[in-house]
Amino acid sequence: MKYDIKTLFGRAAPLVLASGLLAGCMVGPNYEKPELGLRPGFVSAPTTNSSGPVVDLARWWTGFGDPELTKLVGRTLSENLDLAQARARVLQSRAAARAAGAALLPQASTDGSVADVQQSLQSPIGEIGRHLPGYKRNYDEYGLGAEASWEIDLFGGLRRGAQAARATALASANEAQALRTSVAAETADAYLQVRAYQGRIEVADRQARVEQDLVALLTKLANEGVAPDRELHQAEALLEAVRASIPPLVAGRDGELNRLDILIGAQPGTLRAELQTAAAIPTPPPVAAADGTAGLLRRRPDILAAEQHLIAANARIGEAVSDYYPKVSISGLVGVDSIDASQMFTGSAVQHQIGAGLRWRLFDFGRVDAEVAAARGKDAEALAAYRATVLRATGEVEDAFDERAQEEARAAALTRQLAELTTARAQAQQAFEGGVISLIEVRDIDRDLLTASDQLTLARAGIARATVSCFRALGGGWEVVTTPTSGA
Repeated sequence: MKYDIKTLFGRAAPLVLASGLLAGCMVGPNYEKPELGLRPGFVSAPTTNSSGPVVDLARWWTGFGDPELTKLVGRTLSENLDLAQARARVLQSRAAARAAGAALLPQASTDGSVADVQQSLQSPIGEIGRHLPGYKRNYDEYGLGAEASWEIDLFGGLRRGAQAARATALASANEAQALRTSVAAETADAYLQVRAYQGRIEVADRQARVEQDLVALLTKLANEGVAPDRELHQAEALLEAVRASIPPLVAGRDGELNRLDILIGAQPGTLRAELQTAAAIPTPPPVAAADGTAGLLRRRPDILAAEQHLIAANARIGEAVSDYYPKVSISGLVGVDSIDASQMFTGSAVQHQIGAGLRWRLFDFGRVDAEVAAARGKDAEALAAYRATVLRATGEVEDAFDERAQEEARAAALTRQLAELTTARAQAQQAFEGGVISLIEVRDIDRDLLTASDQLTLARAGIARATVSCFRALGGGWEVVTTPTSGA
């Protein structure tokens, strides 16, 4: 009997059609976005932020107007080794998603063979065949064929698995973006601290010179018998105290430089020469609330990643539930087999097979129940993790806004203090020139001025670093890409 491809498809068509009709069913719950009940705005959101241009959250570091900072963040985003690992994880998760999607489609393979056969005369076939006319113990066998198989996703278990894999891939991509926002902020923070340490070292050097001048003056007065030795020793002690404050500042600066080196994927010490010259702390740009909590949910990559994990866990419930139902597969094989190469592609050499398989876990003593319960537990865990991520994110925004506001208030007070001390210093100089007070009193005001300058440097660095925290908390540092969030 002869079979052609048309005949084979004609026999398989009814089974494929019936399976396709049933495959529209998909068990398990469809994903529904959780209600979070958040207030639309932030309690600590800045109320006056209209001064200055609006900063692009995707490249917020350019808002500081510092070319060195912009260059360093760019190097970090391209060369950071943690980001390289994250990108590799994204590739892995995407490959897993493609593999899960491929499981929904038929699989086909082909094979061919040529064999030189010698039949044993002592085997059952050889024992019978050698007595028959025309029996050949030695012969060549040629074979060529193709086979295909397809598990029909009747109840959606494979589709739920594919949904989960896609959501996991999206979660991995969002986690990479979360790391991107983190390393950009870490780079900016380290750079700002370098500039702050440099400013404080400069103030400490100036203070040391003031104390040296005072020691020189008191030494002269002590030698003349005008000033007591006690005042000289006190001044020398203050000088040594200032000198002792400098090494920790230098160590802090060098530590932040090493931190920058590691962030850009370089050996510590690489940036020492490039950033050796001190520079002012860049002026931070204004910060806006970025559409409140609604914008935060759309933009924070860790929130987006947590939601994708929730979508994946939801889909895994359906994947587990599908094991309550039967698994149906179809398979087919068509090929030729002949011991005569000249007859290999004739109708008599054709062989084929079409079959259907059924697998149903009817008696497993509660294993499917346990798997479904575990999947529901994972879903509950993912939901709690998602809610916790959202709360932590809103808390970080509130903290960052509040910190910036308080540092601004502190800097304003210190600026006023510095202005008053500057006025007092000018008046003290006039009094000294008029012979009303001694130079020691003038140097005391100089000391107060430098102390206030050091504190103002810290406050300005605090404003800049709090601004970085604001942008980081708002999810700045990447381009938001619209992706489907539902696994349904």
